[in-house]
Order: sequence, then C-alpha cells, then structure tokens
Amino acid sequence: MFDFTGKTALITGAGSGIGRATAAYFHECGANVVLADINAAAVQEAAGALDGRASHCRYDAGDPQSAEAAVAHAVDRFGGIDHLVLAAGIYEQQLLEGMTDAQWHRMIAVNLDGAFYITRASVPHMRDGGAIVAIASVAGHQGGSFGHTHYGASKGGILAFTRGVARDLAPRIRANAIAPGWIDTPMVAKTLESSGAAKVKAIPLQRVGQPREIASIAAFLCSDASSFVTGESIIAAGGAYMG
Repeated sequence: MFDFTGKTALITGAGSGIGRATAAYFHECGANVVLADINAAAVQEAAGALDGRASHCRYDAGDPQSAEAAVAHAVDRFGGIDHLVLAAGIYEQQLLEGMTDAQWHRMIAVNLDGAFYITRASVPHMRDGGAIVAIASVAGHQGGSFGHTHYGASKGGILAFTRGVARDLAPRIRANAIAPGWIDTPMVAKTLESSGAAKVKAIPLQRVGQPREIASIAAFLCSDASSFVTGESIIAAGGAYMG
C-alpha cells in the first residue's frame, strides 16, 4: 500500500463503484479525501464510513459551475489538491440509428466535458508533483460495444484528453488513464445480470474485476512508484482486451 500522508485527493463519482473504492483506498493510504458525486445521499454515506480526513460534496459532472464548487470545497477544507481522480461517468445503451441528439450530448457532457471542467478547475490549485488519473474504458480503445457508440466515443475522448493534459502540465503534474474492462459496479449491474456468464467466458482470467482492483492502479499512478509515467493508459480487463 502507498503512503499518501499529508496529501489530498479529490475523487469524482465517489458515491459508488470505482470512485467510492478509490476514495476508500486513498484514505487507507493516509490521504485526505474529498468525495464528489451527483448522488448527495450516497456520497455523504460513503464519506461517513471514513473518518475526519474525508469530506464530501454534491457534484454534477456536466456542470462547469459544479466543478468549480467541488474544487473550492476541497481547497477550503484541505488547502489544496495533490491528486485528482476522474471517476464520474454514465453508461447507457442506445443503438446509433435511434440515438437522439439529447442522448449523444448527455453522454459527452458527463463523461468527457465533465473531465475537462473538473481538471480545468483543479489545476490552479494542484501542488507540484501532483497527479491526475482519468477512468476511461476499454470501450475507448474498441469503439464501444453493441449499442454503446456514444459511450465508446466519450471514453476515446478521455484517452486523448489525458494525453493532451499530460503534455500541457508536464513536468509539474502527471496525467494518466485507466481503461477498465468489465468491473462489478452498479453502473453495469444490469448488463452483467443479463449476460454475465457470456462476459466472463470471454475474459481469460474468468471473472469480472472488482472496483478495489482499479482503485489500487489509481493509487499506483498517483504514487512516486510511477514518477516517470505520464500520458499513458493502463488496460485492466483481465485479458479480455489486449491493446
């Protein structure tokens, strides 16, 4: 486990799934954590399960003013930000021929625009040596599974966005992405429930991943153990995708 004593991590999408697991993991590593999520009750409960080094706020990824407010909350509570983990996102199914403008724009607004808003707001308050980790998806490499073209596009954008951020902010701040495959989270619960056996069969490791397994990669990418790594994407899909 890594030592983040005295560091502060702002984690979006922290009310459940990968975001919540990441907040808990960083907290175990000694970090101050700010949990931000659109589900105010969920993020309050998640923060309440931790101690006084945890704070929380309601955060709407698609709203730039909400991003500014979340960053202000982190700065007011802990004085600055060392690590930013972008785990907020949505996953919705719709075939291309029936996709509405609203469905397309909602996916891009939350998954891609949201990453831009919170990163832009955070950078002026990030300390030297800080790190950004964006949760992308293997869909960003593959183009999205059946009925998820808009999701794949948003996550492909995250991969490109991360590389651009890494260049713009070097050498002061590093930026990397994680591209998970099937992870046992509420966001994909319905898909796994309906076709979980088929999904597992296609995974060489013969299981879906757990949120904490992604959280540990995020911690690695924020730690000194990855001090010469920036602009990269780590695929964590149990071998189901080898890019």
